[in-house]
Amino acid sequence: MKTTRALRAGGAALALAAAMSGCSPSAPSAEDDGGRIRLAMLQPPRSGLTPFSDDAFKLSRWGTAETLVMLDENGEALPHLATGWKRVGENAWEFTLRDDVEFHDGTKLSAAAVANTLTRATKAAPKPRILDGVELTAAATGQLTVRVATAAVDPLLPQRLSSPQLAILAESAYRSDGTVSPVGTGSGPFRLVAVNGTSTATLDRFDGYWGKRSTAPGIDVSFVPDGTARGAALRTGSADVVEAIPVSQAPLLDDSLIHEVPMPRTNTLYLNNAMGPFADSSLRAAARKALNPDGIVKTVYEGRADVAAGLLGPALPWAATLRAGGESATASGSPAGARIRLGTFSDRAELPEVAVLVEQQLEAAGFVVEQVVREYAHFEKDMLAGAFDAVILSRATVLDSGDPVAYMFSDFSCKGSFNIAHVCDPEIDRALAKASSAEPGPERRAAIMAAEAEILKRDAALPMLHERVIQGEAAGVSGVSRDPRERALITGESAAVRGER
Repeated sequence: MKTTRALRAGGAALALAAAMSGCSPSAPSAEDDGGRIRLAMLQPPRSGLTPFSDDAFKLSRWGTAETLVMLDENGEALPHLATGWKRVGENAWEFTLRDDVEFHDGTKLSAAAVANTLTRATKAAPKPRILDGVELTAAATGQLTVRVATAAVDPLLPQRLSSPQLAILAESAYRSDGTVSPVGTGSGPFRLVAVNGTSTATLDRFDGYWGKRSTAPGIDVSFVPDGTARGAALRTGSADVVEAIPVSQAPLLDDSLIHEVPMPRTNTLYLNNAMGPFADSSLRAAARKALNPDGIVKTVYEGRADVAAGLLGPALPWAATLRAGGESATASGSPAGARIRLGTFSDRAELPEVAVLVEQQLEAAGFVVEQVVREYAHFEKDMLAGAFDAVILSRATVLDSGDPVAYMFSDFSCKGSFNIAHVCDPEIDRALAKASSAEPGPERRAAIMAAEAEILKRDAALPMLHERVIQGEAAGVSGVSRDPRERALITGESAAVRGER
């Protein structure tokens, strides 16, 4: 098996090396590329690199587009292009901008440029996900001060402005036809100079950067959806930094070249609380008792995941210290041949494998399981309609604001738009309302964990494991970010020294 993998990986690496060098399968020398960082990414752009889409996360990871605010590991807002902010009304904030920021087109950061970006974001179609349900306005109040207001009270507004989808670009980025071009219009340590469709992108060091000047002269990006090829690129030295190496490729690589980063993503078994066998709380408790997440982590993820203690995992380091219990008080009932329909989707390669083990574990406890696996496009409608008794889902637990309340509200409140557990409980709703209205900081984190406890007490969903992403960094590479939120990757501190390979 490993021999077959290695042969397949070797062939993929040759093809990728040729693509990254532009002429031959051999890796370029230091003289050829001057220490440029060669980056192999998982997904190509899907929306022409418009910052109002998920492509914004690529711009952020390349260090070319920047936001007013950054987040620390706890999700608290930190200054970035904005040096500070204050509340100037119940629904309004005033942000003060840095005075030394130059965009890549030579223009200066100003309140007018910030207001222009934020206003255009509110009018984009589709609107950036971070602004779903938010009515936002922005206006310059001075050369370097901008007022941002919302129709409703939003204690998370500073965190919201940390989303890469609200990165501030020069006014020249916004074209008369409504499109947005990040080429040469960002403010980060690297200037985007060329994009070759869904194949490659090129960035050069921006010597006018307001922060620390990068030692790397640039970044050469290749989009490599094939996981075997990405793993092989690291193994053969044709890439310096590699995104999302599959678990299956990790055993073929030198352990010193791979780094596991906890992700804010939980693999969960959602149980249909409203209809079918799991409307009976004792059968939900029986399912919880039957699960063996440790076996799933060891078998499917080869130990490269964390067994779940709750909905929120180690990517949010404060969660474990504040966990407020949540153990179900319901006694486990007898399945006695209860028939359940278990569904998942095939787009994430590991989920069908997880489904096989979950089916075995539930059947060992006495359930009779029918398993359904489809592509997500043909799965979501039935899932949301309650066509399954149980659903296995890999779910991001913090969305663009870096805060888990939106996920918990969406999945577990009576009015949640993604409530696949079909749970509606007034105690859960009260706990979520309290968390949603709390100010960022210790009070909000405590309220979030109290809401988690209410959800877990009812076995509304059974968290199984927290995923990790495997990031590859060649020998000689330094200063690369290992960011659980996948916002940062190549920074002004990043460098690649070929001679150390």
